Amino acid sequence: MIVHLRAILAGINLFINSIDIDFSNMACKQLGMPKGIIRRSYDSLHERTTPEEVTGGVEGALPGETATARAAHASLKGERKGLRKLWPFLGPAFIAAVAYIDPGNFATNVSGGAQFGYMLLWVVLSANLMAMLVQSMSAKLGIATGKNLPEVCRDRFPRLATILLWIQAEIIAMATDLAEFLGGALALNLLFGIPLFLAGLLTGVAVFGILALQRRGFRPLEAVISSMVGVILLAFGLQVFYAMPEADRILGGLFTPRFAGTESVLLATGILGATVMPHVIYLHSALTQRRVVGKTDEEKRRIFRFEATDVVIAMGLAGVINMSMLSIAAALFYSRGLTDVGDIDKAFEQMRVLEGNGVAILFGVALLASGLSSSSVGTMAGQVVMQGFINRRIPLFLRRAITMLPALIILAVGVNPSRTLVISQVVLSFGIPFALIPLLIFCRNREIMGVLVNRRLTTAVATVVVTLIVCLNVFLLYRTFLG
Repeated sequence: MIVHLRAILAGINLFINSIDIDFSNMACKQLGMPKGIIRRSYDSLHERTTPEEVTGGVEGALPGETATARAAHASLKGERKGLRKLWPFLGPAFIAAVAYIDPGNFATNVSGGAQFGYMLLWVVLSANLMAMLVQSMSAKLGIATGKNLPEVCRDRFPRLATILLWIQAEIIAMATDLAEFLGGALALNLLFGIPLFLAGLLTGVAVFGILALQRRGFRPLEAVISSMVGVILLAFGLQVFYAMPEADRILGGLFTPRFAGTESVLLATGILGATVMPHVIYLHSALTQRRVVGKTDEEKRRIFRFEATDVVIAMGLAGVINMSMLSIAAALFYSRGLTDVGDIDKAFEQMRVLEGNGVAILFGVALLASGLSSSSVGTMAGQVVMQGFINRRIPLFLRRAITMLPALIILAVGVNPSRTLVISQVVLSFGIPFALIPLLIFCRNREIMGVLVNRRLTTAVATVVVTLIVCLNVFLLYRTFLG
């Protein structure tokens, strides 16, 4: 058995070492360039570690990023005031926040509101506060180390452990991406009556277009993703106006923790599982690691304060959207005794029947924006996972094409997309401890974090949060498979 395991790991290692060489050589052949030149350029680029080299290398080639870096350093020097001072630092958390309002959240929030009314609003609020803490720690790790979470794992853990972490992270990223891709396809089907398989192909084309913005730097991509968050927020804001949920019951649900039997506990765990997303814990650290590089300890502190504000704003908006979803479902379905509205397509049809086409279309538009943006973010996270854990990468568009296949197969076979969303949340639960526990270990280590090391109180609170999240997800897995 040990011999077989060693042979398997040796094969994986050989595969890993050949991935980037094969694709870089393929690209060289297509471009008529000498073999290996792309690989050497990539290596020399990633050997740059000083702020000057980063600005002159990566950002020097992308004018938008250079302008952002200059504006950020002007803010750090106190040359910009008010909103202008904060503006260059906004963006990374908005990309991460998309994962907290993905189609999986639509399914769990609608089901929670339909079955239990406003009761589980406190769970959504608690999950959102936990997400703020977790994402701020991820952003801080990138700022403090200049590395993303997978890279720090690779530096600190044995090779075998790193490979196993990479494998599970890839599985989680693909499962998450599957749900997000299906959400976009389902939205096109509901809004325009497009067959699901064709809707899946159109979703893929749209996501390719969003990912292509990366060629122009991170600012255009951040602008598009943030705009989609705005569309989702506006859509649910208008739905709240139509549904008119009861304010006193909302307040009661937010600040009165309670359950109503085992089913409500399970659904609360599902809401939490749909809220804490391991792939964006990896991604957020990558978004901040070289975006603005602090030259001194004081600059790093200031950068983190700006990025913490980014996290609070973006995650706060995501929390408002999630609470709006649940409140709308409570007002429209629970109040009328329609407690079996758990699937997204059923919710869409019931909204059409109860409130007219307008409300249903708003729901569909929000779902479409969620599916497209979160699917793009999921693909980016998968790229960070591979690059960080095993120091290899494949072209982003090839990754997108590969991860589309499972979703297209599911759509072609005719599997219920809403059911697939629920299953993906269960798979997601497996990966949460493997992202949270290393993050907690690293952020409390002064040798790694320097001046941005967690304070004792932060570490204590984070330990409680991580323990709670892990235990709840273990409980969810137990009830799913053995309950």
